[in-house]
Amino acid sequence: MARTGTAGDTARRGDRVSAEERQRQIVRAARRAGSVDVAALAAELGVAKETVRRDLRALEDHGLIRRTHGGAYPVESAGFETTLAFRTTMHVPEKRRIATAAAELLGDAETVFVDEGFTPQLIAQALPRDRPLTVVTASLATAGALAEAGNTTVLLLGGRVRHGTLATVDHWTTKMLSGFVIDLAFIGANGISREHGLTTPDPAVSEVKAQAMRAARRTVFAGVHTKFGAVSFCRFARISDLETIVTSTQLPAPEAHRYSLQGPQVIRV
Repeated sequence: MARTGTAGDTARRGDRVSAEERQRQIVRAARRAGSVDVAALAAELGVAKETVRRDLRALEDHGLIRRTHGGAYPVESAGFETTLAFRTTMHVPEKRRIATAAAELLGDAETVFVDEGFTPQLIAQALPRDRPLTVVTASLATAGALAEAGNTTVLLLGGRVRHGTLATVDHWTTKMLSGFVIDLAFIGANGISREHGLTTPDPAVSEVKAQAMRAARRTVFAGVHTKFGAVSFCRFARISDLETIVTSTQLPAPEAHRYSLQGPQVIRV
């Protein structure tokens, strides 16, 4: 007579799947959807929630995901990077607050570099329109957003356009940047850590960011709390290279203070 399997039997069968294969499935799911939930993964994989939590801990130790309460999200790396379209759906209210606060640091700057990415794009949109301003950018999206602003001159850097981020890279881009002296650079990153500085997955992107910082008199990093502690493949700056870090109050105050000890002012909004 056939025996009906119980939920425990299903979990034990799932546990017999190799941890390596199960973890690969979790990473694929996180990259596909942008985040994963412990309960949903347990049901999908046929394992106990504690097994999923153990897998997530292992994946976090390997720098592939970051755990959250009840789930995880993927960490960008040399082999994986979220698209600009995806970034416009994540942490949007937080990014808008950060962008507004960053734009208020403009001061008397007349020339500004605006990095690729959604938060820098929001910064560009928050810049004042009632005074002459020259904006240099590698981002097609940012250039398009500012193109009709009456007092703003937009210089779009030439180069190879990366399909995921719609931004230019390679030697054409960095050569143009090397000829400029820029008052203020608004820089983004895929990760920022006290140990490894500012990092990004792609070497070509890393060089554009580094060159923009070399051209700038002042540099402001703006990024959501999830960037902090994350480390990607290519380092392009140290924390001490920054004048200011702008993030949200979701970065704990003690951690913000630790970053400030390396030099920059840290603003939490």
